[in-house]
Amino acid sequence: MSSKNEVFGYLPDERPPVIELFFFALQQIVVMFPATVLVALITGFHVSTTIFASGLATLGFILITGRKIPLYYGSSFSYIAAIASIMGAEAFTGYSLNDKISIAQFGIVMSGFVSIVAGFIIKRSGKDTIDKVLPPTVTGSIAIIIGLSLAANAMGNASSFPASVSEANASFAGSLAWIISVITLISTILYSVYLKGKLSQLPILFGLLTGYISALIIGSITNIPFVDFNTIQSASILNLPTFTFPKPSWTAIAAIMPIAIATIPESTAHIYQLDIYVNDLAKKKGSNKKYDIESKLGINLIGDGMGDIISGLIGGPAGTNYGENISAMAISKNFSIYVLMLAAVITMIISCFTPLINIIYSIPTAVIGGLSIYLFGVIAAQGITIMMDRKVDMFSSKNLAVIAVILIVGLGGSFGYEGGMIPMFGIQLPAIATAAIIGILLNLMLSVGNN
Repeated sequence: MSSKNEVFGYLPDERPPVIELFFFALQQIVVMFPATVLVALITGFHVSTTIFASGLATLGFILITGRKIPLYYGSSFSYIAAIASIMGAEAFTGYSLNDKISIAQFGIVMSGFVSIVAGFIIKRSGKDTIDKVLPPTVTGSIAIIIGLSLAANAMGNASSFPASVSEANASFAGSLAWIISVITLISTILYSVYLKGKLSQLPILFGLLTGYISALIIGSITNIPFVDFNTIQSASILNLPTFTFPKPSWTAIAAIMPIAIATIPESTAHIYQLDIYVNDLAKKKGSNKKYDIESKLGINLIGDGMGDIISGLIGGPAGTNYGENISAMAISKNFSIYVLMLAAVITMIISCFTPLINIIYSIPTAVIGGLSIYLFGVIAAQGITIMMDRKVDMFSSKNLAVIAVILIVGLGGSFGYEGGMIPMFGIQLPAIATAAIIGILLNLMLSVGNN
């Protein structure tokens, strides 16, 4: 048989050789880093602690789920507004930064229990009940709005240039940023489409390196510092993260705990995505093993909740499993649990070493933007995949109603209101969480009387 038709890729229980394992892990770190760090920067949490917490929570998630679900835990955008409301609350004006983080941590830890309780309910109720409450019209639509709601972030990053650039050179620097991001985007796409064999599994890492090198070259020619190695100034090479501990607060519970409801359909969408892609790879590799990942939604939510508790206990933001990492796995056809475990360990090590943190920070925002255009788009495309795989009837008035409302509320809320918070009935409601809840309720309402 010709090796030309050999299918490359790793299933969840397969371990790549050591050198491949390392580079695959780096690729997973690359795709989770921008969003995880951005959440820390927006909320005011310590960046190194946030990075460390994502690695520790990922290890906790993988162990709790029995090393059966290849997902990476990172900071969630769904919680940003709620956490920011605590960090900026007038009631805590006189508090220190660490005291504010401690108060927010309590709400984050408690939000973990919402996911855990939901996980146990789903484990007891069975798959039929899940499919009624969270059909592919809901989970697929949620995946679409998660990906598309990040479109502005991707485009904004793609046009970003160093803050040190003078106003007179801003237009020129912006044009150069677009060149860097386009080089990154096109090279990543070309690598993912045309690379063959083992190299076909590293398109994102290669795309990042291509964009990085182009930024170095353009920067050296124009004297615009797109690559900066001195983001964190410190005399010490080793700097342990700043760990803080939760302080009980009813305000934090009320603001943060309910947001966990929004991550349930998001996690469900991720599990269905994984099930489709993993079993497709298994089929192409000629494996007779069935990876029944979709039946593990309950334990997935329990692991997600434990991730929030682990992160919240040491000073990290609330999170969820990352669609960006699923995109990277789908593109590279690498779903190995071992890769994610190594990525988590390396992430924790990076958070403790100033030079390593600076290397990560030195990646130009325009390069991240080029990657994000592709990755965030893949997240949205996976929502379409869910509905295609489940053969959703797009001529059904009920299905069209559920999909339409979720898309418009989720995307309209994300782009139409500051911070993606919809002003309704005197309160601010997060767009994606609101779209998810409305979609679930609308589907249940329209299902009354139907078998």
